[in-house]
Formats: sequence, structure tokens, C-alpha cells
Amino acid sequence: MATNQFFNPFPQGQITSEQLLVEDLVIEAMKIYGMDVFYLPRSSRDQVDYLFGEDTLKQYISAFPIEMYLENVTGMDGEGDFISKFGLEIRDEVSLLVSRRRFAATVAQNRPNEGDLIYIPLVENFFEITFVEHENDQAMFYTLGRGRGGNVYVYALKLKQFVFSNEVVETGIAEIDNQIRDHYPRTRVTLTSGSGTFVRDEIVYVGASLANATAQAIVHSFTPNTHIDIYRVRGEFTTGNITGNTSGALWSINTVSDTATMDDAFEDIVDNNRIETESDSIIDFSEVNPFGEA
Repeated sequence: MATNQFFNPFPQGQITSEQLLVEDLVIEAMKIYGMDVFYLPRSSRDQVDYLFGEDTLKQYISAFPIEMYLENVTGMDGEGDFISKFGLEIRDEVSLLVSRRRFAATVAQNRPNEGDLIYIPLVENFFEITFVEHENDQAMFYTLGRGRGGNVYVYALKLKQFVFSNEVVETGIAEIDNQIRDHYPRTRVTLTSGSGTFVRDEIVYVGASLANATAQAIVHSFTPNTHIDIYRVRGEFTTGNITGNTSGALWSINTVSDTATMDDAFEDIVDNNRIETESDSIIDFSEVNPFGEA
């Protein structure tokens, strides 16, 4: 070796006390200057299509509190807000640093993964990880020779603002779950007669039991003797009785409509109901053969 072993005492395959001291100082600095966030790992309720890179039933059912340091402290990065041919697009981006050791001890996975979410309570918003940088020379490079095998001190996470698309977010933490529940597409079921009061966020179903249900959903809101709004619908609520799995409420279905007003999560644009309303006035959907005369 050409370097002086007394001034460069970093043997391969070992971690020295000096390196651990630097790592302890990095963690302490993040606890002082960082902020508390929630890390939401992505999982799937269905088989992932690796050919097309699709996960049709993404879900986020756990959240791990951890401290991270925000690099772009002066404001959001990215392309910002602009109008394109697809309407208003919000492309805010942020960069966060997280300690490798703290992440391994807090989150039940090897490393942060692209596609996972981070909820930042400070701005009450979700961000999706687009890239994980393990060699971030701006924040922390191979200090004191630590870097063999990618063993640096921090991960640098590149994130974009999350655009909600019916993913299941059900972590059990009210602060997180309540941010997303109003953005699910909702179905309004008008009622004729019945008894009991449906409970918010309980499962309702049509059928003899939940196990044998022909349709089920989650309660968003309930107006006695009038209607019930439901979301995350599976199956079709057409006729029969709708039963609350927790409350035991039982009401008869009158009509069903999927045009209940809903929000487009975290974007300052109106949902697709406006597009559907406008298209109904210019397109004749009753036409059987729009390209011929038969």
C-alpha cells in the first residue's frame, strides 16, 4: 500500500471507531436539523406484471416514523406547476437524506425502494420515491475511507409529489389515512327503508354474509333515511340489502350512482366528472356503429 497506514487506518472489510463516530454525528445532526416523516413501503394485493411494469393493486398498509433531512430548504425543486395539453400538472420535487443505519433499524426492508411513499406532516402531503442515490457526493461521500461495498452513511432520496390513483392507503394512523380517504372515487347508494346507523370506514356488503358477499365497500358517510356514500367498491351494488359488518345496520337499496363529487388528490384541478359532463353534450354514446350507416 502506498498510503501511510498510521494516518489512513481503514482496513478493507472493517469499520473503524472513527467511522462510527462520524456516523453517530450524522445521525445526531439529522435528529437536530431534520424533521419527522412517515415512510410507507409499497406492497401489492395482486400479482405484479413485470413485463409491463404494472402493479394494479398497489397498497400502503404500514407507516414507519423516522427523521430525515430536507436538502432543498428554500423551496420545492422540479418543474413546478405548468399548463400542458393534459391540463394543470404539478411536478414538485424534494430531496431527503436518511441515515442508512437508522433506516435499517426502523423500516423492515433492506433499503428505500423506488415507488415507496413518504408522508411529510409539515406540508401534509405525500411524495413518491423516484430514485435512491447511494453515492451522494454533495451531502456525504466516502468520509474517512468508508465506502467499500457502497457502505456510505446516508441515502439521498429523490421524490416527486404523489398523484393518487386509487391506491389503498390504510396504515392505521389517522393523520395519514384521513388525508387520502376523501380522494377515493365514491358511489352514492340511495336507500328506501331499513334500520341502524352505518359507521364511518366500516365494511358494508350485499349478500348473506361478508364471506359470501356479491359486493362490498367502505363507508365514507351516511345520511339516515336518504343515502350512503361508499368507496373502494368491489362488485356491483344493484339491488337487495346493504349490511354494515360492524354496526349491523341493514337498509334496502333504491338507486346507485357513481357520479358523486370527489377530489383529485393533491392537484388543483377538478376530477373527471367535469370531462364526462362536457363529453355527454357533444358525443352521442347511444350510437351503435359510429363509423358506418348500418
